[in-house]
Amino acid sequence: MGSRRAAWSVVLGVLATVTLPAAIAATRYSSSFDLLHAGFAIPVALVAGVGAVVLAQRARAIDRATLGRDTSGKAATWGRSLGILGLCLAVSATISIAVYGVLMAAD
Repeated sequence: MGSRRAAWSVVLGVLATVTLPAAIAATRYSSSFDLLHAGFAIPVALVAGVGAVVLAQRARAIDRATLGRDTSGKAATWGRSLGILGLCLAVSATISIAVYGVLMAAD
């Protein structure tokens, strides 16, 4: 049971980490979208990052409860790390959009 949670944690962590760079790359090669439109990917990265961290914590709790017989420790660690990285990317993108908004309002 914990290994499935750990595996989904890795999947969500990868999704959280890749979402914003993929959105930025998509705006670079699109003529109809600006870089600011990549901001719509921030909630996806936030939800996936939080989901990855929560699932990793639950997988680790199951691993501890079964005295290590669940063998999902490394996958849970990867999922948690990728989820935190995705959250950091989403927070930094949110800060950059907020600063852009403040600078544009000051004009």
